[in-house]
Amino acid sequence: MTFAGWPSEALEFYEGLAADNSKTYWTAHKPFYDSRVRGPMEELLAELEPEFGPGKIFRPYRDVRFSADKTPYKTHLGAWLESGGYIQLSADGLAAGCGMYQMSSDQLTRYRRAVADERLGPSLSGLVDRIEKSGIGVHGHGTLKTAPRGFPKDHPRIGLLRHKGLTTWQEWEPAPWMGTAAARDRIAGFLRGSRPLRDWLDRHVGPPS
Repeated sequence: MTFAGWPSEALEFYEGLAADNSKTYWTAHKPFYDSRVRGPMEELLAELEPEFGPGKIFRPYRDVRFSADKTPYKTHLGAWLESGGYIQLSADGLAAGCGMYQMSSDQLTRYRRAVADERLGPSLSGLVDRIEKSGIGVHGHGTLKTAPRGFPKDHPRIGLLRHKGLTTWQEWEPAPWMGTAAARDRIAGFLRGSRPLRDWLDRHVGPPS
């Protein structure tokens, strides 16, 4: 089927789940979740696949084994794209991200080496500036409070060196266009705008060993 967005009731479904995160609520609304929440996401991923690779929808169940919060269900729908993209639907609206959220130790070594390089480092700084000027946010994750070991505190790219992850991120509040194919266009535009960062990370950091 053709992706036509999510109905406003899909966001209301998550409002209800946040208020009543129980098996009773989930079971009563499971058919709606399958057809009007998960179903459109499956259609969206199918339409994005030719350009951004196959996608996978995350399970709706929370891992509560090591959490004090024992509520069983996630209050958002998340999906991952092979190209490094992430899509999220919740009561707060639609969101998307792209990049490397949490680098492994070998990835982090390669990332810091590239950032410190006098050719590769400035190229990353420049593309981050260009992406942010286009209206897409670029965010570091797991950021250290000081310089990583082996790097001076006054390094010209110390801000980038302190990150353990680097992604783009954009959020859209609930709006009528989310119930149309325009939602696909917004996500695709975000992913295209994020591609320079992802390409830099793929070339100079790569997958974990």
